[in-house]
Amino acid sequence: MSSSPVDQVRGAFLESAENFRALAAMADQVALAGDHIVRSLRAGGKVMFCGNGGSAADAQHLAAEFVGRFLVERRPLAGLALTTDSSALTAIGNDYGFDHVFSRQVRGLGRAGDVLVAISTSGNSRNVVAAIEAAREMGVVVIGLTGQGGGRMAELCDVCVRVPSAHTPRVQEMHIAVGHMLCELAEAAAG
Repeated sequence: MSSSPVDQVRGAFLESAENFRALAAMADQVALAGDHIVRSLRAGGKVMFCGNGGSAADAQHLAAEFVGRFLVERRPLAGLALTTDSSALTAIGNDYGFDHVFSRQVRGLGRAGDVLVAISTSGNSRNVVAAIEAAREMGVVVIGLTGQGGGRMAELCDVCVRVPSAHTPRVQEMHIAVGHMLCELAEAAAG
């Protein structure tokens, strides 16, 4: 017997509520990620964001919150989504392959002391992993947002927030919440 639409909605919301309750236990990891971002920005660094699909949309959203504003009026913060330059994405994809669309940008735009926020529900997206590897070689701090397993990213990131779900929609909900907290922490420190 299938559930009604109301039961389906209620169930999804209750699942999300439990996930967020479990995510609260990871506050120390999110705060540490925020500290890395604040230190980088204070030293004149930037925060780069990357991901695929819904995670690409999250990357763009979060970079916009940094450059624009999140909660309060303040100076722009250096945030950059590596998902938005269609000429770079298509040229790199054509010349080097899709696995390199983010790593080439990290190598060209990143500097030691910058931060890369890498977003992947599985933690195994090849182009995101390649970006992380490039960042690590360059001294760029890597913050990963993944699902509960963490995938390859779990071992490669300086801080890997493995949100407590393996269900893609619920993972993505928590990723944007974590991203919003990173914005809030960075903005509070920008004064």
